[in-house]
Amino acid sequence: MRYPLLSALAASAAVAAPAASSYDYIVVGSGPGGGPLAADLARAGYSTLLIEAGGDEGENPTYADIANFNEAANDETTRWDFWVKHSDDPARELKFQHTTWDTGDGTFYVGLDPPEGAKLLGIQYPRAAVLGGCAMHNAGVCSMPADDDWNIIVNKTGDASWSAKNMRKYWKRIERNQYLPAGDEAHGYDGWLATSVADNSWAKNDSLPGTKILKRMAELTGQDPAEAANLVNRDINEAGDSVDETTSFYNMVTHADTKGKRSSPNNYIRATLADPAKYPLTVQLHTLVTRVLFDNATLKAGSTPRAIGVEVMEGASLYKADPKHVAGTKGPVSQILATREVIVAGGAFNSPQILKLSGIGPAAELTKFNIPVVKDLPGVGENLADNYEGSLLGLGAAPIESGLITMLFRTPSAPTKKRNIYTWCGAFSFEGFWPGFPAYHGPTQYTCALVHMSPKSQAGSVRLVSADPQDKPDVNFRFYERRGAEDLRELVEGANLLREAWQAAGDPVLPFEELHPCPGAKGGEKCADDAQAEYFKTQAYSHHATSTCAIGGDDEPLAVLDSKFRVRGVEGLRVVDASAFPVVPGAFPSCPTMMLSAKAAEDILADAKKASKCK
Repeated sequence: MRYPLLSALAASAAVAAPAASSYDYIVVGSGPGGGPLAADLARAGYSTLLIEAGGDEGENPTYADIANFNEAANDETTRWDFWVKHSDDPARELKFQHTTWDTGDGTFYVGLDPPEGAKLLGIQYPRAAVLGGCAMHNAGVCSMPADDDWNIIVNKTGDASWSAKNMRKYWKRIERNQYLPAGDEAHGYDGWLATSVADNSWAKNDSLPGTKILKRMAELTGQDPAEAANLVNRDINEAGDSVDETTSFYNMVTHADTKGKRSSPNNYIRATLADPAKYPLTVQLHTLVTRVLFDNATLKAGSTPRAIGVEVMEGASLYKADPKHVAGTKGPVSQILATREVIVAGGAFNSPQILKLSGIGPAAELTKFNIPVVKDLPGVGENLADNYEGSLLGLGAAPIESGLITMLFRTPSAPTKKRNIYTWCGAFSFEGFWPGFPAYHGPTQYTCALVHMSPKSQAGSVRLVSADPQDKPDVNFRFYERRGAEDLRELVEGANLLREAWQAAGDPVLPFEELHPCPGAKGGEKCADDAQAEYFKTQAYSHHATSTCAIGGDDEPLAVLDSKFRVRGVEGLRVVDASAFPVVPGAFPSCPTMMLSAKAAEDILADAKKASKCK
């Protein structure tokens, strides 16, 4: 069935002739949420259009080889630069050591002493405009969230299908495990997403400085040092009733195959397109979705608005987050119909922006930019959440021979028995994101990176700066605004434990000279906890944004979606990406978002089946 093309939202957008084609489903965004979903819908026999603002770099070694993840995240071919804030305090913002400035001569300045005339940009938060989304430029870390991160949705909505036990079936459905013998009931072996681990045989060499640090970490966390070489191969994605309360070493899992090739939604999309079954999937690249269209008849008072398609602008580098964007460049505008549903999967920044440009969001914000209100939903763009990340970084007196040490542990002041720190330690440097990251501090650099899980503050926002769909929104995480002192104390406790473990490295590595959070400290000198807390407050970074279109209960004023991903108060419109999570799911959201996508496919197809029976 066709619907009238133009809604009351025509506003100031130039409208071209409508597209001749229509689809059962339109999916906006090809990342961990949208990409697999589009493939699943097409494989179920429904004509599906997948729209991606970027291109396809699936065969480019920068993206295809997981070891090149730093180059991928820096690559202008796909990079979208969001310049975010961590607080509402301008003075505090200018303490961030990797604050970035536009020098005006085509280069960036990173630091606290910019050249005269430089324009403040802010804190870089790179996203990926490419087929496969941010799963194409990340480090590929694949880790299950705590059971409570799933069960919170059950508690909010009453929908038991979100229970942690049930969600594990989606992991088994998509995983192609390549590191465990077939038959482990916690894993899948026939899915589209390859998972693998590193060789941790280095841990059997007791003479290595890294092994000495490993064994001391075991002592400090109640593990058996004699078993450390075995524990480093423990499955980080194991299942069990007490897993979330277990402090242990693990082998880091990545969504890559055993040959080091990245496994991502890009592979699944391309396999679906190439399949001899000729599934009805269409991929439209270099296309910016400007808004969702609604049926005019349903916009009348008393009716429930129904989404019927999208308006798009075609062309490369149209969005102003793209460093290749040329000011004033626009593309032809057209409209595409969806006879069943529109599914927005643009991520935690772009999904709320698209909803707001379409008239769905806080009424006062929409009215400010003369956007006609389709549905007043105060939670759109609110609740922005992220894990806090920081690192303990130092220089040894000699290079530190070591593999990667991965550990999940609980600090003493954690509010529950659950683990709250995910750390990985090795001879690398990682201090956040800025143009050209990471910094290389020489052959003796050693880092323990920390991800603080279950942060207590969730006060961030994604808000419009205009009604222009090419403009980037204003993104402010408001780190530590709520119960921040508690989160900072946990980070400091984690750093103190790891610093103590470093002192076991022995000769010729000792003494370590710490670069942060206690600059200049040597030999394990412990600087004051309040000084470390101030460091983490001003220098924490993140790249796991979620929750700006959160699933919630009927009684929650800021709930945007119901438990089936449906946007509240409208029909034919869902959001399926990390913005749907009520809280950040564990330490790394990429694989949980792919699980969420598989669940969404099941929910959407179940609704389609019901609708067909009613006809």
